[in-house]
Amino acid sequence: MTYDFLVESYETERIKVLSVWSEFTDEDLPVRPKQTDPRGRSVHEQMVHQCVSEDLWFRNMLGIDVGAAPLPDQETRFEFMKRYAEDSGKRLARLRLTTNAWWEELTAFFDVQRSRAWVMNRRLTHTAHHRGQQMAMLRMLGRDLHSTYGPTADTGGLMQNHAPTVYAYSSLEALLSAEARGGAKIPLPGAGAAVVSERPSTR
Repeated sequence: MTYDFLVESYETERIKVLSVWSEFTDEDLPVRPKQTDPRGRSVHEQMVHQCVSEDLWFRNMLGIDVGAAPLPDQETRFEFMKRYAEDSGKRLARLRLTTNAWWEELTAFFDVQRSRAWVMNRRLTHTAHHRGQQMAMLRMLGRDLHSTYGPTADTGGLMQNHAPTVYAYSSLEALLSAEARGGAKIPLPGAGAAVVSERPSTR
């Protein structure tokens, strides 16, 4: 199918969301970029937004309803992870049944008409946007970061210097199983003396 790449992208993006959430703790949930400024979403609000926003987009724009409330009964970090893993898994299963004609049909994107393929592309970038905000918050909290797309400063530095990609877990199943027991992420090598930016500060 022409649009298999969108299904494959959603499959990996849902894992990336959960991988970043696994880097937080329950104590982090109230944290904002600037604690006195409510304009910046807290970690908790980011998780709520991901679950609610994705549910609304899929139901209203793509016609995929997982038949469940988008938020967990207990709004803890791991309960958010379980809820999102289950719901996104159902969405993925439905997307795997689609056809080219389904993707090319027009649907309402707020007040305009767009193809489902166009809407899905925007959904993926919307998710990536918020995940980037959360990764910046992890840095503000002084945390190490595993890979989401490629190397990080904690996996060895820059791709062009052959730094490795190191995911926190080998699979979604391993992630959920380990996090239910308190976590067992793959160790990070750190950058050592490697350069981690194309324009490192000399100060």
